[in-house]
Amino acid sequence: MRTGILHAIGAYIFWGLFPVFWKQLHGVNSLQVIAHRIVWSLFFLLIAIFLSSDFTRFKAEVLQGQKLRIYLLASFLIGFNWVIYVWGVNSGHIVETSLGYFINPVLSVLLGVFFFKEKLRFNQWLSVGLAFGGVLYLALALNSFPWIAISLAVSFSLYGLVKKIAPLNPLSGLTLETSLLFIPAFVFLIFLEWQGSGSFIHAGFQTSLYLVLAGMVTILPLLLFASAAQKIPLSFVGIFQYISPTLQLLCGIVIYKEGFSGSQLLGYGLIWLALLVLAIDGFVFHKSSK
Repeated sequence: MRTGILHAIGAYIFWGLFPVFWKQLHGVNSLQVIAHRIVWSLFFLLIAIFLSSDFTRFKAEVLQGQKLRIYLLASFLIGFNWVIYVWGVNSGHIVETSLGYFINPVLSVLLGVFFFKEKLRFNQWLSVGLAFGGVLYLALALNSFPWIAISLAVSFSLYGLVKKIAPLNPLSGLTLETSLLFIPAFVFLIFLEWQGSGSFIHAGFQTSLYLVLAGMVTILPLLLFASAAQKIPLSFVGIFQYISPTLQLLCGIVIYKEGFSGSQLLGYGLIWLALLVLAIDGFVFHKSSK
């Protein structure tokens, strides 16, 4: 379990610093960024598969129909999440994207209850109620539904659920779901080149380099997350998820000077209190169960 905990913490620190990376590509259309992210992710994943001498087993496993269906769902969820997130960051909504990942731990806890029959203690239910109250308050106070945050929270919590039941090892599973996204992404990039609006090579060395690196920075935290999801309970994964949105929120406010009103502070405060209750409860419970 210790390895799973370390992998979860590493993944969330990585994700928390993502806004700084994606801001380097603010001049490139979000869909084009995601297409490059998929193509270069697969490139680095295939290298990793070959280096691990696992390619033969990978080919045998991916041809099984049931596994393909599971990873097709996973690929759709993570692809959708990527598009919303990169668009949100580069459209000046880093603060709202962080809200999505503040909500995510609570959804992970609820999914653990409904799908894996994980029993919630009183403090966990209290955390769920506080988080729901915080989101409701934000929606009413700001007079707008936080659709970016909700979309990110729902898509990634469902992705975590799928990865929990996914049968392949983290490297093979991530390679398969990225492969399923590769063809539409590659066709889209070819279309952009034909149309004359492609950014790779044409937008300068630095932009091209960041588009390539998008693949590398994508697969590292996802492999860590996939490993963590298989090694520790889904409700326990949720304890560490506050790391990523806290770093994202700080990036939005401190580095990119996004606004943060008193109404937002109160709504976020309820969600932070929910996460604090969840984290303390999880720490106390797992310490006492040793």
